[in-house]
Amino acid sequence: MQSDTSPVADADVPGEGSGSGRSREAAGEPPRRVLRNETLIVLALSLGASAVSALISFIGSVTKPGGLKHQAATMNASHAPGRPWLDLAWQLFGIATALVPVVLVAHLLLRERAGGLRAIGFDRRRPGFDLGRGAALAAVIGGSGLLLYLGARAAGFNLTVVAEALPDVWWKIPVLIASAVQNAVLEEVIVVGYLLRRLGQLGWTPVAAVAASSVLRGSYHLYQGIGGFFGNMVMGVVFALLYRRWGRVGPLVAAHALIDTVAFLGYALLAGHVGWLPTG
Repeated sequence: MQSDTSPVADADVPGEGSGSGRSREAAGEPPRRVLRNETLIVLALSLGASAVSALISFIGSVTKPGGLKHQAATMNASHAPGRPWLDLAWQLFGIATALVPVVLVAHLLLRERAGGLRAIGFDRRRPGFDLGRGAALAAVIGGSGLLLYLGARAAGFNLTVVAEALPDVWWKIPVLIASAVQNAVLEEVIVVGYLLRRLGQLGWTPVAAVAASSVLRGSYHLYQGIGGFFGNMVMGVVFALLYRRWGRVGPLVAAHALIDTVAFLGYALLAGHVGWLPTG
């Protein structure tokens, strides 16, 4: 990775252009076979499994009588209706366990002497850069994403996304914010920073690696419908290219967390009060 003050050119993305097996060993990198198996395991424990689950859900939706827009995909649902303390325990458990693959990735990057998550730019070295770029990116992606969702649903290509269905209790807003941050950390660390690094080490071309990352991102959003797939795939291309330029997932995590926080809290405040927001 280049210094913090300069962009990262394509050839300088961490983990790419690793060279011969002998130089890889000298750099502390495991053999390619180990990296390939490790990558498949990480994905199987995280967003790769989510992609399979979303595909099954999508097949169920398109084969169900009635159009997609008359069906709903609920996020942040209650796990124990009528029992708020038990519900809170389940919510916190779900958020914490969803981040375990991120801890695994940090361990794997430390094992190869890459500096843990610092190797992919998820650290506190440049908070101003991460938050500033992230806020600007969120403003662009968030607004266009909402318009794409509304258009796809109106055209019958998307389910109605119910962003939250939590009870009106004191912990609702903090849990929604924590859920947004969890989504951001998990997705950007695994699907951008880690996956692009590993695919580069495995000899994938930059174009192929960006395509794989973006298709995976779209795939685990298939439960929302075709619009969710293509919209998130485009977002994946943008995020992957910006990571290649900046060499940091920090701005991407900030942007994603802001987008999801606004979506979750906005739905909680506006659902049922404005006519343009579908509620299922």
